[in-house]
Amino acid sequence: MIAAVSGAGGFIGSAVVRRLIADGRKVRVLLEPSASTRNLDDLPASQIERVTVDVCDYDGMARALDGASAYYHLAAVYKLWLPDPSLIYRVNIEGTTTSLLAAGAAGVKKIVYTSSIAAVGLREGGVPSDETVDFNLYDVANEYILTKMLSERIALSFAKTLPIVVVNPAFPFGSRDIAPTPTGKIVLSILRGEVPGTTPGGFCAIDVEDVAAAHVAAETKGRVGERYILGDHNITFRDFVHLVAEVAGVKKPMLRLPGWLGAGAAVGMELWSDYVSHTEPRATYRSIAYLQLNAFFDSSKARRELDLGSRPLAPSIERAVRWFRESGQA
Repeated sequence: MIAAVSGAGGFIGSAVVRRLIADGRKVRVLLEPSASTRNLDDLPASQIERVTVDVCDYDGMARALDGASAYYHLAAVYKLWLPDPSLIYRVNIEGTTTSLLAAGAAGVKKIVYTSSIAAVGLREGGVPSDETVDFNLYDVANEYILTKMLSERIALSFAKTLPIVVVNPAFPFGSRDIAPTPTGKIVLSILRGEVPGTTPGGFCAIDVEDVAAAHVAAETKGRVGERYILGDHNITFRDFVHLVAEVAGVKKPMLRLPGWLGAGAAVGMELWSDYVSHTEPRATYRSIAYLQLNAFFDSSKARRELDLGSRPLAPSIERAVRWFRESGQA
């Protein structure tokens, strides 16, 4: 009962690996070349088999998945800005297609494909979206959102002939966000005092360990061809910033900034990155525009069918804060 996991060294990927190991499974971790193994180095060697492979390499993926009973496809580039966006299209779209073709050829009995809530559309007025809401965010979608939407469509198309279940994680928080992801960077910015105030909007948050448990449940309980929103706490950006500040013991940003000001500042950061620094900005126009839409979600389906957990948000934030501080990032 070998479970193969791509993107296994990442934030959610390593949490899935740990959950599988806790359940007594043997895990074949698929690591992209030059990937960090920091999140895996303390795990028992008896339950871990490491394979270095490019998810866009069909032959390599076919060999990596040979003999696996389950495949968790988490490999993706989660970036809000890149100097050359071709990488995000290659990994997120081509990598998904190649991996699923290889999984089919290897006869994998169940595939869990990790999409994102970014691939689900939003309802007006902040009414939480469920899995039936079609994508409708073309005007604010960055490369990450577009590629996750497109790669999810590829996965659901493959589900007509392959045993694929799609999961759509919300914004995850917890320890071991080594990149850090754009989600973790929100926490880091607050810890570093880089958030002068808050703008309108909000998002859906969840503990990364609840996300991992739901992934594993999707292997045995998820229905083929279905997608499941893995979210928990719909929270305004202002309330989230204040919660992080309270948990971390730092000063709360009290300014209420109009939406246009936040968007304008993000445009400036993005232009500076595009033409001067060529390094990732703290925010982009489209990422801010997305948050200001009140990206709220309804995870009732995952609670019913996957027993999705519901941990309080404050302890999840506390674990994230402690991990960032202990790792020297804040």
